[in-house]
Amino acid sequence: MVYAISGIRFPVVPSSLHKPSQSSFHGDRSTTSSLSFFLNRNYSFSLKTLSVKVSGDSDSTSSTIAEYDKVLIPEDQENSSSSTDQLETPDITSEDPENLDDLILEDENKYNDDEAASSYVEDEDVQGSIVSSLVEVDTHTQAETTSVSVDRKLKIESDEVKPNIIPPPGTGKKIYEIDPFLQPHREHLDFRYAQYKRVRAEIDKYEGGLDAFSRGYEKFGFTRSATGITYREWAPGAKTAALIGDFNGWNPNVDEMVQNEFGVWEIFLPNNVDGSPAIPHGSRVKIRMTTPSGIKDSIPAWIKFSVQAPGEIPYNGIYYDPPEEEQHVFKYSQPKRPKSLRIYESHVGMSSPEPKINTYANFRDDVLPRIKRLGYNAVQIMAIQEHSYYASFGYHVTNFFAPSSRFGTPDELKSLIDRAHELGLLVLMDIVHSHASSNTLDGLNLFDGTDGHYFHPGSRGYHWMWDSRLFNYGSWEVLRYLLSNARWWLDEYKFDGFRFDGVTSMMYTHHGLEVTFTGNYNEYFGFATDVDAVVYLMLVNDLIHGLFPEAVTIGEDVSGMPAFCIPTQDGGIGFDYRLHMAIADKWIELLKKQDEDWRMGDIIHTLTNRRWQEKCVAYAESHDQALVGDKTIAFWLMDKDMYEFMALDRPSTPLIDRGIALHKMIRLITMGLGGEGYLNFMGNEFGHPEWIDFPRGDQHLPNGSVIPGNNNSYDKCRRRFDLGDAKYLRYRGMQEFDQAMQHLEESVNFMTSEQQYISRKDEGDRVIVFERGNLVFVFNFHWTNSYSDYRIGCLYPGKYKIVLDSDDAKFGGFNRLDHTAEYFTSDGWYDDRPRSFLVYAPCRTAVVYALADKVEPVPAKP
Repeated sequence: MVYAISGIRFPVVPSSLHKPSQSSFHGDRSTTSSLSFFLNRNYSFSLKTLSVKVSGDSDSTSSTIAEYDKVLIPEDQENSSSSTDQLETPDITSEDPENLDDLILEDENKYNDDEAASSYVEDEDVQGSIVSSLVEVDTHTQAETTSVSVDRKLKIESDEVKPNIIPPPGTGKKIYEIDPFLQPHREHLDFRYAQYKRVRAEIDKYEGGLDAFSRGYEKFGFTRSATGITYREWAPGAKTAALIGDFNGWNPNVDEMVQNEFGVWEIFLPNNVDGSPAIPHGSRVKIRMTTPSGIKDSIPAWIKFSVQAPGEIPYNGIYYDPPEEEQHVFKYSQPKRPKSLRIYESHVGMSSPEPKINTYANFRDDVLPRIKRLGYNAVQIMAIQEHSYYASFGYHVTNFFAPSSRFGTPDELKSLIDRAHELGLLVLMDIVHSHASSNTLDGLNLFDGTDGHYFHPGSRGYHWMWDSRLFNYGSWEVLRYLLSNARWWLDEYKFDGFRFDGVTSMMYTHHGLEVTFTGNYNEYFGFATDVDAVVYLMLVNDLIHGLFPEAVTIGEDVSGMPAFCIPTQDGGIGFDYRLHMAIADKWIELLKKQDEDWRMGDIIHTLTNRRWQEKCVAYAESHDQALVGDKTIAFWLMDKDMYEFMALDRPSTPLIDRGIALHKMIRLITMGLGGEGYLNFMGNEFGHPEWIDFPRGDQHLPNGSVIPGNNNSYDKCRRRFDLGDAKYLRYRGMQEFDQAMQHLEESVNFMTSEQQYISRKDEGDRVIVFERGNLVFVFNFHWTNSYSDYRIGCLYPGKYKIVLDSDDAKFGGFNRLDHTAEYFTSDGWYDDRPRSFLVYAPCRTAVVYALADKVEPVPAKP
């Protein structure tokens, strides 16, 4: 990164000219419970509003309901003839249980009334007016009300004319039809839905709707207009604030900021006399604040890029506004959401075969074509949001709106995404809204010197296992920040959706720590549920699916929360998919046992144990199993033999033969039965031989002990794709099988087929037989027994042929099956199926048979 030369711009505008005479930007009044809003002077609203409090005090572990208050205009504003009506925002307070039915009824009447629903949608038409006049500004910022930038104005106008809108809340009752077991918990669920509708109504009332509310990045942080740059920051705990950086010689006395009554600091920097911006592109910037904790220099919370300079420890915010010729212009449209989702989980930095940090450009040119060739239709990219600690795998985010500078510039990331779209690949982002880095130098922690700024104060705001901070989802400005963040990545970078990390931690006050979920519904709906967080998840799913209908949302939830993947209008949380985490845990559990102790019924139960009408993404292993301290499936199976016996010109070992065979079988049965989507972490498709170990030095603990590092080596922080490509290594066969598996699913979409039937799970033979669509899957997990003339049941009559065989020589198998053979069905019930045919089932082999000439099936057996 080339930084701008430090210095003072010419001419230096006196700081007094930078101070707005009266800021009309309304932010949070307090650090724990607040609302801020903008009102167009042409739009006034009722003074009566609903107030929300789902979280109690900082030590509360339950959601409570308490009395709601009336919101009043201050006396000095009530009769004012000011051009802007300024209402005091309601505190987020709790509700009285005895008034709950009335409040729910009031909300339902509002949205069930046809006229109200109609006007709700029509309000979208006037949101452009509301957005364009959010702030009454002084003379020096008048031009800003028309545009924050030329590109951004065009984007706003484009969004206003497109038909995508966020629908109003529904009744939220359909979940009881889908899952009758929810009926005993109706009081909790109805309360949760009432809270969600209440927040939606308040956002509509004070912000002009979720659409306008989620455009926070157009007002906060740095925004540029024709006349200059405005910088705003919500920091109610700060006593003073000044913008510092290369552009003003880091002098805190030059560009002092002004705070409004709601804790929002603001400054306007007019253009230089030659028309150039006051802050050159690439300049380092920070905000210096006098806080309760002392003088603090912080990276702006809404910064779009931040960089760690060579030889320095702290990061610096970068004012990123490249000239038009350097900005990436998207050329390719985003792909439609595929029927079957096959995800290649990736990390840009460790995607090179070389021991180094890889770049967006190299990933675009080298890895994306590989993903396409392997047959995946989506790439999920980890560690995009900036994180100062590389070894956190991107999960300790410091700058939420900034793409990681380790891999390149924002425009290089856009180029990567554009190339993926050219290849027809969806690009999913691994987004972290469950917690934030505890780093106080580079991140949000103690941003304005207070413990409860973006996070819960005290112990409730600290995740002791992750050493990170926990957001206060009941805060209005936190909602604005996170909703805007989700929208930013979809709108600015054209991501096609998200995998939300750590959702289990969000939904419960115990964060899933030292808790075992047994499936008892009392575990999901009670005092341990963080309703604030659940409401946020409902809101963000509303936002994404309303404005980006083709976008995909996947939630990482290990608890099995009911209605997790049911639309919010029906009373659910609104995710498209749940990450089926139990499957990977089951495989690790089985791999610690002898083959004789595997139970076919146990495998089937884990793979198929998912909620009705809720889609899952299945995986045998993800990045979690590849980290130091754990083992990949290949390592569990073959261990150190992988270092010496994977060359084809050397004899194999029983451990290698077993490992290669089971590696393929585990993946195929996971894809075949585990869900409606499938995920693989890069390199695992060919059994990457080593773990992931990020570069790290020795760690000196307070007690004097030392945890040895790895001399900051990148040797284990890369992907040896050359091993999977090498024709002389057995890794190649495993990779070829994974590719064939993906392409088979692409051709028939068996993961989403409505025809699914498990006809055999034989504990003696160790055989599993099931049907997906027109395919019949036969798995023989026995370690020595092969079966000739083995009869398997099927639904459709006709001729079957082998379409996938894990024992094929090109997949590293022993070639024991004749692929030219044809298999004809015979009538007669077998394994509860109306027909059957005979096959040869070699030991430790998975074979897929496809119907060659499909005919209509006979009626099901009475």
